[in-house]
Amino acid sequence: MNNMPTVTKHLLIWNVLFFMGAAVATKYGLDIDKYLGLHFFLASDFRLYQFFTYMFMHSGIGHIFFNMFAVWMFGRILENTWGPKRFLILYLVCGLGAGIIQEGVQYIHYLIELSRYDYVSIAGMSIPMKEYLNMLNTVGASGAVYGILLGYAMTYPDQPLFIIPFPFPIKAKWLVTGYIVLEIVMGLSNRPGDNVAHFAHLGGMLFAFLLIRHWRRKGIY
Repeated sequence: MNNMPTVTKHLLIWNVLFFMGAAVATKYGLDIDKYLGLHFFLASDFRLYQFFTYMFMHSGIGHIFFNMFAVWMFGRILENTWGPKRFLILYLVCGLGAGIIQEGVQYIHYLIELSRYDYVSIAGMSIPMKEYLNMLNTVGASGAVYGILLGYAMTYPDQPLFIIPFPFPIKAKWLVTGYIVLEIVMGLSNRPGDNVAHFAHLGGMLFAFLLIRHWRRKGIY
């Protein structure tokens, strides 16, 4: 940990602390996600600060492990390349952008599918719309992580990466392109039971692309 860049190290620490704190709170009957997760902006539980706090919350061990592994694997390289300030800006901007895109997608879904109803039927139960809207809650650093992945691919496009289950290296630019296509397909498929915020992932990538292009135009990248 001593050799790890400052921002990367503190992002790992803070995410783990939030995860552990939420786990302890749950044992005492307190749902931290209700306050720190990102609610749909038309829901009564929505708060503006959630655009920042949601990216430090995670839904389980697997969720936080893979996100933090990606932060450690790719984030430390970008931080060493760009410096701590620019890397932190990328992380926060991509997390914020992912949240904004997620809210936009949920709003479109609400207008098309839900706005005309007062109740929503789930598993045979009729749930009041106000209650259902509070159930639309997004957590996780995935949007920021996908932004890091795109930033890495734009910085080191031809760097070969070994990704399970492929037995051969894949260049970073093609790996990230594959992730983009996969997220678009899965986001549009709207599979039942799929609780992954695919468009938030794409939002993180979009904001990373725009931010890096801005830096390049300004000659600071």
